[in-house]
Amino acid sequence: MRIIAALRDLEHATRPYDSEFAAAMERRWAELPEAAKTPGQILGRHGVGCEGTHGVFPKCNLKCTPCYHSKDANQVRVDGPHTHEQITAQMRLLRELRGPRAHTQLIGGEVSLLTPDDHATALAIMREHGREPMSFTHGDFDDDYLTRLALGPDGTRRFDRLSFAAHFDKFMYGRRGIERPTDEKALNPYRARFAAMLTRLRHEHGVRFFLAHNMTVTPGNLDEVADVIRDCHAMGYGMFSFQPAAFLGDDRRWKEKYREATPDAVWAEIERGAGTRLDHRVFENGDVRCNRTAYGFYVGRRWYPFLDGDDPRDLAVREAFFRYFGKVTFTGTPPALLVARLLRVVARHPSTAVTALRWLTRTIRRVGPLRLARHRMRVRPVTFVMHQFMDADVVAPAWEMMRRGEQAAEPRLRETQERLAACHYAMAHPENGTLVPACVQHAVLDPAENAALRTLLPVVEVRGAGDRPPVAGAHDLTPPAGVGRSPGAAADR
Repeated sequence: MRIIAALRDLEHATRPYDSEFAAAMERRWAELPEAAKTPGQILGRHGVGCEGTHGVFPKCNLKCTPCYHSKDANQVRVDGPHTHEQITAQMRLLRELRGPRAHTQLIGGEVSLLTPDDHATALAIMREHGREPMSFTHGDFDDDYLTRLALGPDGTRRFDRLSFAAHFDKFMYGRRGIERPTDEKALNPYRARFAAMLTRLRHEHGVRFFLAHNMTVTPGNLDEVADVIRDCHAMGYGMFSFQPAAFLGDDRRWKEKYREATPDAVWAEIERGAGTRLDHRVFENGDVRCNRTAYGFYVGRRWYPFLDGDDPRDLAVREAFFRYFGKVTFTGTPPALLVARLLRVVARHPSTAVTALRWLTRTIRRVGPLRLARHRMRVRPVTFVMHQFMDADVVAPAWEMMRRGEQAAEPRLRETQERLAACHYAMAHPENGTLVPACVQHAVLDPAENAALRTLLPVVEVRGAGDRPPVAGAHDLTPPAGVGRSPGAAADR
């Protein structure tokens, strides 16, 4: 009987499709505007989109121009119990409204201002709710912090895998060792150092990792984007994400004519760095006016797309993937279990194996067998992304009209409403049971929430001998249950 029960459990665990996940995607597809229901649309066909926390630790210890935090963000102390309470409530709502699996950023201010134990607890809470967490950071912390995050007091692993989104650009001021970078190239040793810390953690303790490199782009560093990609593509980052600066957040830090760095201009520089055209219509995440994405891999110094958008055979592969594998839960699934589920799909639909083999043969030909042999078959997946945030002056009125059920007539506001309706990146508000797009968090809700948090969790100044600077983050007060849930956000940078 034990054998029969074990086989039954194995059969259940390896079922390719989770009915709850499939239902969540169906709801997501139904919610999309018709214009976003394109052949390459991922939302509703292989995921529900990304998520982020808000109002959990808005403080940051660098100064950036621009900064998407509100003016009050740095007047709120970092408090572990508050962070855990808010994350629990937000994850619970995301689990309810967005289904059992999603990628979610642990984001607000600077995540390393949390103690390693508080940081680890936050990640554990997110995983308990089916989220695959990614911690957002400037990367200016040491090996000791990373080790204490990854390992418990007894030296055993807390996590099998960690993910970080590390933000580096020359308009971030206050980084140790390079207070005011002269150019992007001057930051390359710091980019390499951060990636090397994760590599060491994997080698010494077996903790796998995923790293995304984030960079805000303004007219002042637009012409350096290509060099960042060329110089850093082999450091260990699996994603390079660029955000053209927007008039969002703290207006005291708006220093340039940001809109001169247009989305087309930024994407052209990303292509120049990759050394090839990047087709962002093969796979889409929401509205392409907000997100452009190119999935592919490096062999040596050359980048190749997984699918060629000009080849109908590759587009047929895309369709087969959505049809047969779209409902498979990749996020948070252990590799061995994922392989078992994929094999069950192949067993049920043998044509997928033929399709995959033909795609693999074409891809090898495109790369060249000799090149693959020369590089010992080493393939490094690297994704290029551009996120275009919207300005506060259009988001606020467009959102208010959407709340009233009104469709804007003015073209710029109409475009804003369309983009908000297809938003790929949502944040949860347990106080009213709603989800809101990230641009709304930044433009509309941040100021009120951070003003409330400034009162709830004021920065505590400690003055002692020698008149030392303020000490922030002391956990001397625990917020009562239910506080800090005003409709607001301290979203990503």
